[in-house]
Amino acid sequence: MSTVSPQITDAVTQSNVKVVGESPAMAMGSLYQTMAHSTGLMFENSVNAQNQQNILGQAATTQGVMQIYSFDTVADAISIAKMLQAAANN
Repeated sequence: MSTVSPQITDAVTQSNVKVVGESPAMAMGSLYQTMAHSTGLMFENSVNAQNQQNILGQAATTQGVMQIYSFDTVADAISIAKMLQAAANN
């Protein structure tokens, strides 16, 4: 049976201690990266939702203004249709 050199055993032990010692910092770094990414996605989604709401608001305003401006035209068309119908009946 061959024996392992004490220097190799010491190097492996030191590597294991180093990995165990660094693991909390690595875990926290990973957690911070995940939180930053999630926050970025949250802001991206909120900006997109606000943009969609602005588009809907502009479309609703445009439809309302078009209806206001076309009110007189519709009233005139109805009046003309009634006059034409009355003329046709006479």
